[in-house]
Amino acid sequence: MFVEFKTEVEHVLKEALEKASYKYESLDLAESDHADISSRVAFALAREYKNSPKSIADDIVKHIALPTGDTLISDAVTAGPYINFYVNKLYLHETLQRIDAGSVQADSKKKGKIVIEHTSANPDGPLHIGHLRNAIIGDGLARVLKRAGYDVETQYYVNDMGRQIAVVVWGAERIPIATTKKADHAIVDVYIAANRLLEEHEEYQSELKAIMGLYESGDELVVQKYETLVSMSLSGIQKSLKLLNIQHDRFVYESVFVRDGSVAEVVEELTREGNIKREGSALLLQLDGIEKELVLRRTDGTLLYTTRDLAYHRWKSNSCDRMIDVFGKDHELVSQQLTKALALMGVRAPEFVIFAFVSLPTGSLSTRAGRYISADELMAKIEARAYEEVDKRRKDMDEDKKREIAKKVGIGALRYDMVKVSPEKHIVFVFEDALDIEKKGAPFVQYSHARACSILRAAEDSSFLTQGYNYDTALLREESEKELIKKLAKFGYLVEEASVELKLHLVAKYARELADMFNVFYKFCPVLNVEESLMKERLHLVDCTRAALRDVLDVLGIEAPDEM
Repeated sequence: MFVEFKTEVEHVLKEALEKASYKYESLDLAESDHADISSRVAFALAREYKNSPKSIADDIVKHIALPTGDTLISDAVTAGPYINFYVNKLYLHETLQRIDAGSVQADSKKKGKIVIEHTSANPDGPLHIGHLRNAIIGDGLARVLKRAGYDVETQYYVNDMGRQIAVVVWGAERIPIATTKKADHAIVDVYIAANRLLEEHEEYQSELKAIMGLYESGDELVVQKYETLVSMSLSGIQKSLKLLNIQHDRFVYESVFVRDGSVAEVVEELTREGNIKREGSALLLQLDGIEKELVLRRTDGTLLYTTRDLAYHRWKSNSCDRMIDVFGKDHELVSQQLTKALALMGVRAPEFVIFAFVSLPTGSLSTRAGRYISADELMAKIEARAYEEVDKRRKDMDEDKKREIAKKVGIGALRYDMVKVSPEKHIVFVFEDALDIEKKGAPFVQYSHARACSILRAAEDSSFLTQGYNYDTALLREESEKELIKKLAKFGYLVEEASVELKLHLVAKYARELADMFNVFYKFCPVLNVEESLMKERLHLVDCTRAALRDVLDVLGIEAPDEM
């Protein structure tokens, strides 16, 4: 509903500006603490028309003619230089009428296919907390874009030709793979031990390079070894992602683009179209505005990850309208090089969501050095901590239910913690903070949903909620009731905004604010101990809020328990 209200405000404001003979570039509309929407247009016009912003705002308002009939605007007034607009009772009524028990939809639909690549961790071991932010941001963006009406496909780009997996293949010939461990954890043990051997024995480096060359050339025996170990590692990674409520639509292997000749075509095209510098057998591409050259081919003839990545992007650009890549900050230069190199080939560049890293209080993460916290370890610890809280609060609950809720709360807290701030902000991951379910993160939002469910269960007769009851929203006169309805009305607008900005923290912020407003409403507005007509209206508001809380949690990939 907020989108429709904003559209109506834009229309009446444009009409008023034209009647008053003002030429403007922007309406400068924004949400406000003092109005439902406010315009700062008078500030810009004051400079142009040599008058005070307040005088211009007053003049504009004199020319505003509110629509007759089913308008959503109750009033338009000045507050100094600001022009403030307010919603009316119809807006509140329509908001609740449009929220049904099935789903709270975005206000508008878009068309087109988007391919989002995210996670894409090297198959040299398990996911660690440094990978989690990538996976959770990528999955959340896919959810936002789907709800906004896009056809979305998520892809995991498997780096099966890099040095890391070559180290695993080389190491597996010398170090036994544990059969008692989860596959990806067994693989990382080999990777860490093999790296130590390679650091201690320089002569082994030539063996590693030989394996990489054989795989790239398609040696049957080496290819089989690679495929076996990559498959083992990915099977473990997929199990971890499933626990996080994440799954990919497609796994794409970079070796495919080498074997089918796509990478060779890219090298040939860039050699022809680009500014190439040769150093022996090496090919370096100089890109405008980027100091560091893009190495297309090493001196030993092997190809780099970025070269293969160019072939991958050209391939997927033919199957979608938009591409989105979720990259860590260490790939910032790569994203710039990809953009420039793809342009030389006439291929549109992807949109990049660059996120800052997650580090430990004691320092940065490193799989190679064995300094990491696996996603599995983290999930187990946070679930155990959540169970302690559930067990402490709900002694009356049976064991299976407590375990079920603890899992939902633990995973929810972890997912929320990774997206609650803007992606470019660095996160120092502290166990105590992530495991504190008292803070206003996912557990707070989940508890608000459970509270709404509890109120509905407690109602002696809530059957009217699904029987076409003729609601009278005018009975909801308290300020906390109106503010809650206004927040519900912004869900569709929020989805659209997050889908355009590609910012998940906007969704996390909205979820927290909606839960906050619901709890304020519950504090000041009794639901069950009032006269029947008001009780029904408030129960309807509770039911609508429950649906919205469930849906916003779903956008964040978080489950909404019906009791806690």
